[in-house]
This record gives sequence, structure tokens and C-alpha cells, in this order.
Amino acid sequence: MSDPIVLHVTVNGRAVTRAVDPALRLIDFLREELRLTGTKESCGEGECGSCTVLLNGKPVTSCLILAVETEGQEITTIEGLAEDGLGAAVQEAFIRDHAVQCGYCIPGMVLMGAVLRRDHPDAGREELRTLLAGNLCRCTGYEKILDAILDREEDR
Repeated sequence: MSDPIVLHVTVNGRAVTRAVDPALRLIDFLREELRLTGTKESCGEGECGSCTVLLNGKPVTSCLILAVETEGQEITTIEGLAEDGLGAAVQEAFIRDHAVQCGYCIPGMVLMGAVLRRDHPDAGREELRTLLAGNLCRCTGYEKILDAILDREEDR
């Protein structure tokens, strides 16, 4: 083990300072050090999107990033997404539209859904399908997930 490095980050709006091993991945920092277990690891290779978190508002796969690479930055996990009105709306849409089966991919899907609504507010179903391609679900045909991302209660 290398000498620990002191890490200063903001996680879900809260300042965090911890001494961490330089080889510690961000997903392990979140799950093991901070006990934020909503972020899931599935492939560990950045292929499935289950471990998606927001780094300064942009989606990243936390299994491929070292915790020390996030020094001074802002991280939002699924636990912190409800603080954002759009994030809460997407979470509610996933429930309302029955877009959850096993739930393993859902934290990454919900985070991506919020980003897609924010960055591509006029995207149609096929464009969203393409934009969501980095997030894999092994249980569904993605239709309910797309329904939830497109579901804007205010449009009803």
C-alpha cells in the first residue's frame, strides 16, 4: 500500500476530507468509505453504466476513476440526486412507470435519465435510446425505462 493521500471532495453537497490509498477507485471510496451503497458495480470495466455518478454534473463510470482524481470536485450519487428537483422528478417517473425490475442498473439509469432530460430536453425515444446506450439493463427491453425518462408529469 502506498502512502495515503488526503482527498477533499464534495459529495452530495457535503464537504468530505479523507486520507485514501492512491489506488482506491471512486466506486470503492463511495461504497466503503462513505457507505453510499446506492452506486452499484456490475462489470468493473466501464461497460455497463451501473456505477454511474455525476462528477461536476457530468456522468462518469466510477469503477474507472481513482478517488484521488476527483480532488476538489463535486460528486453526486443516486443518494444525492433527490436534492435536485429534476432528479427527484426522474426518480418519481421510474416508480410511476414501473421502470424497475431487479434494480441493479437503476441508480445509473436514473442519473443518466436526469442528465438526458437536462441536456436533451427535446430528445425523442430513438435519440434517447442511442444516448442511453452506455447503460445496460439485463432485465428489460428498455421500454419502461425510456417511458420514465420521457415521462414529464407536468405534461399530463
